[in-house]
Amino acid sequence: MDKVSRFIQFNDESVETRKILLYERIAQSLANAPFVKITERQLIEYQPKDATLAMSVFWRHRSEQVTHLGRLSDIYLLAAGFYRHFDLAAWRAFTSDMKSSHHPKLAGQLLMMLEEFRLMESIQKTRVGTQKAFTVRSEVYAEFHRDRLLSNAQRGFVSDALVNQLFLDIHMGMTASPHDAFNHLPMDRIRQFIQQAYELETTKQSGFLAKRIIELVEEQLTGDIILPLYTFGESFEDGSMMNTDVRAMSDPKDLEDQEVKETIEEEFRTWHQETDDEKGTHLEFELQQGTQGAADASDSSPGDDNAEVQQFGMGKSEGNDKEGLPNNEADLTGDRIEERPLKAGSDYGPAHTHVTFRITKMPTREEATSAKTLSEWRNNHLPIVRALVTEMKKRLERKKQQKRENLTKGRLSSKLTTMLTEERPKPFYRKQAPSPELDAVFGLLVDGSASMIDKVEETKEAVVLFHDVLRKLHVSHEITSYYEDAFEATKEEQPNFFEVMHTFEETQIDSGPAIMNFEAHEDNRDGFAIRWMANRLAGRNEQHKFLLVFSDGEPSAFGYDRNGIVDTAEAVWETEKRGISVVHLFLSSQQPTEEQKELFATMFGNKTAASDSVEEFAGQTLRILRKLLAIAAQ
Repeated sequence: MDKVSRFIQFNDESVETRKILLYERIAQSLANAPFVKITERQLIEYQPKDATLAMSVFWRHRSEQVTHLGRLSDIYLLAAGFYRHFDLAAWRAFTSDMKSSHHPKLAGQLLMMLEEFRLMESIQKTRVGTQKAFTVRSEVYAEFHRDRLLSNAQRGFVSDALVNQLFLDIHMGMTASPHDAFNHLPMDRIRQFIQQAYELETTKQSGFLAKRIIELVEEQLTGDIILPLYTFGESFEDGSMMNTDVRAMSDPKDLEDQEVKETIEEEFRTWHQETDDEKGTHLEFELQQGTQGAADASDSSPGDDNAEVQQFGMGKSEGNDKEGLPNNEADLTGDRIEERPLKAGSDYGPAHTHVTFRITKMPTREEATSAKTLSEWRNNHLPIVRALVTEMKKRLERKKQQKRENLTKGRLSSKLTTMLTEERPKPFYRKQAPSPELDAVFGLLVDGSASMIDKVEETKEAVVLFHDVLRKLHVSHEITSYYEDAFEATKEEQPNFFEVMHTFEETQIDSGPAIMNFEAHEDNRDGFAIRWMANRLAGRNEQHKFLLVFSDGEPSAFGYDRNGIVDTAEAVWETEKRGISVVHLFLSSQQPTEEQKELFATMFGNKTAASDSVEEFAGQTLRILRKLLAIAAQ
């Protein structure tokens, strides 16, 4: 989990979360689809099931400006080009026609290359600001195709080399003679046809032009494309997105009535709508794919209105069994909060669609050794806790006594000289309203992953100090440990757990014994936990809301390795937007490296702190708490 402990350092590339989020906002704006997400893949592609557009890794390891403009050109093509203006029906018809060809892959690559050029020209006409990015794209890719042309020709990949040559002819002009590898091909006719690329207006026209080129080389070429340069993504190309969606088919007759999608936008919105429909409290049915015919009801019996109820059953739903309470607002006062796992669905971000979670109350049983340790910690902390509590109470007292002067109405001030010296005197004042309590609430998330095992005792001490200060100040707070069960996690389900040590409602209750039962488990899914606690805090009425995260590294869970950093950064951004301040404390047994500091700044911005050793956890916690309480006391 710790970033620097990875063995393969040469492949340990940082994720630029802030830039990814920027590209995401641009894509959402261009596509007019706030649900769209951005990721990186080998080639630009679409992932409708996840509502994701993928930029190409082609732009990495270049100058900062080229990388940025190149990625922007990907976004423009994905969100403002292919998304709405690529005709899926024409593409399907073309693909079907080319199945009988000896070079179906070459045909598909030619079509995509022509469509890329057509859409680049179209976007630049309607959005002049995109011209700089597309100019850089053409120049960089032209250099790439020049190198690939020589390489493919030398290796005998003539079909691949032909794509390289035609790309250069379209984007750079036919100023040079074609490569000698095409001497057996009618290149004059082919290049004559390719000039029509400047006149293309529809996908159907691009397909017709690509088909004519294939007809010219059908007999002369011996092999198909080896290294494709264009793709739509597996969801489209494996046929699963073509004409039918088996998830919606409960009757084979529905196949005849299903509407055929004509654009990629329609595919995305259909998947997004169906995902939205799966939210909320409803019964879940398991439908078998490909079920034919009517159900066999030969052994059924007629209903009887007067029959007695012989058995009660508990339905399985995404809702909470507490009526009127959403999943994240369950009653947190019992020893066992939720017996059944709850489904995250799409409410907690696309990276957690298959997450299930249980919310449990940490047991309060207290062993003799734990009780003794807790007592020792509190005796050591007593002076600093008293000092901090006294400081905060003095701040509140000063706030209560402060005057607001120079008002047009209120109590008459003793300083009346302003009535003679000023044209519009304001001789009145008012006392501030009494503020006996801090108007603040805190949520503390404690990383419960396996990497915390060597820091458990120090973490407990820091959490106990956090709890004691806020309890003395009568400030509502909630303390929860979070982790994922790595041994049970599968592609279909990733079980997560929240172990609540102290709840908002237990302001004056001493939860020290519960905190002493904190243990390390397996993995951590930080973005999911932050959204869960943010939902808890959002329902509070306090003016100042703070969410603290104690963790010792980057997120690590099933299918959450690389995108976990981006997802966590996005969860922090969403939480801050809701008026909740997110603060991170890096728990480490040694001084953090510059690489680690950059990583945490990427996820949490400038609200992250680190301790140089395990002994400093409690001290660093106190410093953070003092700053946050001072903000609340202003």
